[in-house]
Amino acid sequence: MSEQELAVLGEDAGGCCGRLAAAPLDEEQAVDLAKLFKALGDPVRLRLLSMIASRDGGEVCVCELTPAFELSQPTISHHLKLLRQAGLVDCERRGTWVYYWVLPAALERLATVLTFPQAKA
Repeated sequence: MSEQELAVLGEDAGGCCGRLAAAPLDEEQAVDLAKLFKALGDPVRLRLLSMIASRDGGEVCVCELTPAFELSQPTISHHLKLLRQAGLVDCERRGTWVYYWVLPAALERLATVLTFPQAKA
C-alpha cells in the first residue's frame, strides 16, 4: 500500500468552490476537491464514512467499526487516517479507544459542489 498522505484541507477552502455546473473550477479548486474525492474513492473508506456519519449521537468508537470489515485493525486505522487527513472526519482518544465523528463542513462542501443549480422560474 502507498505511503502517500492526503493533506488536510483548510477551513477557508470550504467556501472557495461553487457548483460544478455553475462555472469551471480553477486549478487550485480542482486540486483541493480531488483530495476529498480521492479519500472517498475507496469502498472501505466510503463505508467507514457512512458508518460514522449515520451513527446516532454523532460519533463512533473504532472498536465498533473494525468488526464490520474482514480487514485487520491496522488496515482500518490506515483508512481512518486517510479520512482524517482529507478533513472528512476527526477523532479523539479516550483511554485505549479512539472515537470518530464526521466534519459536517466537509460533507456540506461536497454536497454544494455536486448540487445542480436550480433553473430560474
